[in-house]
Amino acid sequence: MELLFVTLGGVLLGLLARYSLPRRTTSGVLLVPAIGAAVAAVVWVALTWAGLPWDDPLIWLITFLVTAAAVVLVALRLGANRSRHDEERLRTLAKAGAVPSRARSGSVATTARR
Repeated sequence: MELLFVTLGGVLLGLLARYSLPRRTTSGVLLVPAIGAAVAAVVWVALTWAGLPWDDPLIWLITFLVTAAAVVLVALRLGANRSRHDEERLRTLAKAGAVPSRARSGSVATTARR
């Protein structure tokens, strides 16, 4: 039962990171919360296997601190990498002449569809 609560806590930390950090439009809605759930579950199980009892506050603290650090790092890196990749792709397409000139002056989101 505790694993369910820990996983839900990981989802909540992921949602908090997703909606409070910049560049949230560069990834899917469920990616960061899913990573939070997975990290929380893995850390909890690892600490349980290491011998920490489920009712010890230390296991809860470690699990949620590691999960919070993981989702913040993933959300920041993911957003930065995706933005950089999108800009590189736009430059490549613009150099090849595949992007209309009005889209070159704006952001990637302003590209026209044909």
